[in-house]
Amino acid sequence: MVTALMVIQFVISLALIIAVVLQESKGEGLGSIGGGAQLFFGNVKGIDHTLEQATKYLAIAFMIMSLILTFI
Repeated sequence: MVTALMVIQFVISLALIIAVVLQESKGEGLGSIGGGAQLFFGNVKGIDHTLEQATKYLAIAFMIMSLILTFI
């Protein structure tokens, strides 16, 4: 049982890493302080929206699996 949960945790972590790495860079870091308005007013479209949603749900799944594995 524990081994299966650890394998699921591993797959979730790999998917989370892939989802984060595939996302497009959103800004210039601290350079956006001096006038990067397009950073705050740009619309998220297509694959970027899908990757953001996937990252959010995978992160939640990762946290839940971590808590489950902690208490088992």
